[in-house]
Amino acid sequence: MTVFAPDSLELNRKLPLWYQVSQSLRASILGRSSEAPLRLPTEEQLAAHYGVSVLTMRQALKELELEGLITRQRRRGTFIRPTAGGGTPVRLLGSVDTIVAQQSGEVTTLLDHGPVPVPAELAEYFPGVAEVVRFRRLRRDRATGEAANCAENLVRPEVADRIDPAALERWPMTKVLRDIAGVTVSRIANTVQARLADPPVAQLLGVPLLSPILHITGVEYDGQGQAVDVARIHYRGDRFSFAVSMDASPDE
Repeated sequence: MTVFAPDSLELNRKLPLWYQVSQSLRASILGRSSEAPLRLPTEEQLAAHYGVSVLTMRQALKELELEGLITRQRRRGTFIRPTAGGGTPVRLLGSVDTIVAQQSGEVTTLLDHGPVPVPAELAEYFPGVAEVVRFRRLRRDRATGEAANCAENLVRPEVADRIDPAALERWPMTKVLRDIAGVTVSRIANTVQARLADPPVAQLLGVPLLSPILHITGVEYDGQGQAVDVARIHYRGDRFSFAVSMDASPDE
């Protein structure tokens, strides 16, 4: 039987290995195509794929099972639940793969893309740059089809030239920057604010005007510390939550 092929992962030894593996596999599951197999490789095969022990892999799979993304069937193997989707809070420990996982749970539609002047309020992130390329997307809940959030990404032109817009309907911008555009994403700085929905946002999200929303500004930096992408994302207040966990030990 054909099995699901997860993405590769570069491990960060400063974070729990089981956590990094679970989040990487989570992103692969949530970002999979509808034609992808539901059967996962064995624990031993997954452990070899990620370069971790079977015990670490088992702990990562247990996390995904508790979240309801996979089911483990005695003597048959481990399978992705066909209804696996977004909406479950993600524990943030500073891993880029966590950000990818958090963004991978919805069905995405690319609304438009093209060059725009750098907004005055974001000029500090793009010194000396007159124009950036804007990508606008709408994400819907995979199970219900309801709008979950709308996102606007402003990307440096030289980086945007390496982005296939169609890839943004399958993968989050973070993954596209890293795995397709070849950007070394060294840091992501997020600012979270409570706001009221203005007319354009209210229409996209299907909520009443001035409804409470969660607004996140995320700045992604490359290996040289230069901002390559500024994301402005509006989440429906009733459809999204953060769960933050601070682990004291990086042990497996």
